[in-house]
Amino acid sequence: MTHKSLTILLAGASGMIGEPLKVLLASEGHHLHTLVRREPLSPTEHRWDPQRGTIDSGIIDHVDVVVNLAGASIGKLPWTKKHKALILSSRLETTSTLARAIASSPTPPKAFVQGSAVGFYGERGEEELDEASSSGTGFLADVVIAWEGAAEPAATPKTRVICARTGLVVGKGGAMAPLMLQTFLGVAGPIGRGTQWWPWISLHDEVRALAFLIGHASASGVYNLVGPTPAIANTLTQALAKKLRRPHWLGLPRPLISWVMGEGGESLLLPSQKVHSLQLQGAGFAFMDHTVEDAIERLVNS
Repeated sequence: MTHKSLTILLAGASGMIGEPLKVLLASEGHHLHTLVRREPLSPTEHRWDPQRGTIDSGIIDHVDVVVNLAGASIGKLPWTKKHKALILSSRLETTSTLARAIASSPTPPKAFVQGSAVGFYGERGEEELDEASSSGTGFLADVVIAWEGAAEPAATPKTRVICARTGLVVGKGGAMAPLMLQTFLGVAGPIGRGTQWWPWISLHDEVRALAFLIGHASASGVYNLVGPTPAIANTLTQALAKKLRRPHWLGLPRPLISWVMGEGGESLLLPSQKVHSLQLQGAGFAFMDHTVEDAIERLVNS
């Protein structure tokens, strides 16, 4: 692990993960710059237009690490044809723009940390999955394959590419927002059959894991960002109901998910993915939230 101060360029800095990541990296003494799509308001903001593939001011030539967390929300349901196109295009445009800029830089960054997702694995039942597992099928798997592929041009002898495949982030906002609301309203219960494996990670450990990979001088390739103890959907929804002192009885039957949320709800809530974070733990990362109950405890107490 390197502990020296790095200059880091962050895309997607205003998101659920980007905001706390900025705070953590600054607290570790790193120098942060962010990419924005409006007029910059400070010397640490730099304008870019991913649709046009442009980045102003040659900032790529002056940073140690580029981190890309940008992309349209997959949690906006139901998915229309237009939103599905945006889910894909927003990821490909941002990633391609950064990868091309890195590849053509005379002084490229040492690392490109690219956000990704466990959607890569698709529906896998009880199969034990790690970074060496093959891709699955379906819209999200196809998106992730193309998304990670768009980062590949940045991989050179000078730049390491790291793909952080994130699971369900247990934190304020994101996929947890509707689950929190459902539980508050007293109608929590099994999501679908409730026995599908949900690869989860606390927001606290998600941000710590990204900071760990940013500062790790030899990190490269794919890392699953999921908690160390796999959990089924019922374990998460029951822990949330218990912590909020609400019943766990009604839930969301599969036909209702299909009817109300369509393909998006089916793709996000129903697949079973028993994903392990072998590479992350093998690199020496230590989780602070070991079980999904720990993650729920931290979420509710925050």
